[in-house]
Amino acid sequence: MPLNLIFCGTPRFAVPTLEKLVASGHRVHLVVTQPDRPKGRGLELVQSPVKESALKLNLSITQPDRIKTNDEFRAQLTALKPDAIIVVGYGRIIPHWMLDLPPLGNINLHASLLPKYRGAAPIQWSIANGETVTGVTTMRIDAGLDTGDILQQQQLAIAPNDTAETLAPRLAAIGADLMVETLRALQSGTIQPHPQDNAQATLAPILKKEDGLIDFSRSATDISNRIRGFHPWPGAHTKFRGKTLQIIKARPAPDAVPPSELLAQADRLLVGCAHNTSLELLEIQLEGKKRSSAPDFVRGYRPHPGEKLGLPS
Repeated sequence: MPLNLIFCGTPRFAVPTLEKLVASGHRVHLVVTQPDRPKGRGLELVQSPVKESALKLNLSITQPDRIKTNDEFRAQLTALKPDAIIVVGYGRIIPHWMLDLPPLGNINLHASLLPKYRGAAPIQWSIANGETVTGVTTMRIDAGLDTGDILQQQQLAIAPNDTAETLAPRLAAIGADLMVETLRALQSGTIQPHPQDNAQATLAPILKKEDGLIDFSRSATDISNRIRGFHPWPGAHTKFRGKTLQIIKARPAPDAVPPSELLAQADRLLVGCAHNTSLELLEIQLEGKKRSSAPDFVRGYRPHPGEKLGLPS
């Protein structure tokens, strides 16, 4: 039986869930998304991916600046009498009055196997920390940060060459299916919510630019994982001859090179890491220049023996 739903979401990750709910026949009476934001050099207002999708689906949209103390917004949602409120990457804390409104609760899709990787950047941190398996969780939102009771979960393997950019769409796709399945199970009463084990919880805080600064006292595998996890933002960066060097693609190598030291070969460029490991740089971009392969970089800049990355200008 179709449910009356309100959907709260903003990023591209949330779009498949919105589309799947509509395709499954549920009545999405309102889409709540973040206000349009200025972007780019011209600071033109840009719609969220969820708004773009909702417009294509001819759904009603609201974009409140605040929701906790917004009487008009509260009256609007209350009048709709939703069976459930679906929340996927909305970007705002859900207030108590919203939690108490629908009989089935506020159902969140989170991009990790909770209680691991609670927070704003679970996809990025799962890769950066070297996980080989992740997944999605549907949970009933409570007053905490991703601490509500788990409804259902679905695992997904992380491929060795996955980045946050390649993994996110796959998680979004299985998450959309899981949300539909969760709602079906809630309707039929065949789902048993269970509390999270807080002792097993890990955090995935919002990423900052400085998270992308490469620390060559880490092992090559650790740095490689962080490069993958932090692509495309904040990226992985260091210094070369006083300029910022973005490392876009790299892989661990068996060669022993002193930490942060460059070793240029005919068609390879290595940098030393901790524990007698090294990282082979595959694709890099020097500040103010286009992306280049390692061989092109070596031919253009001819790193000298013993030259190091990460030194200040």
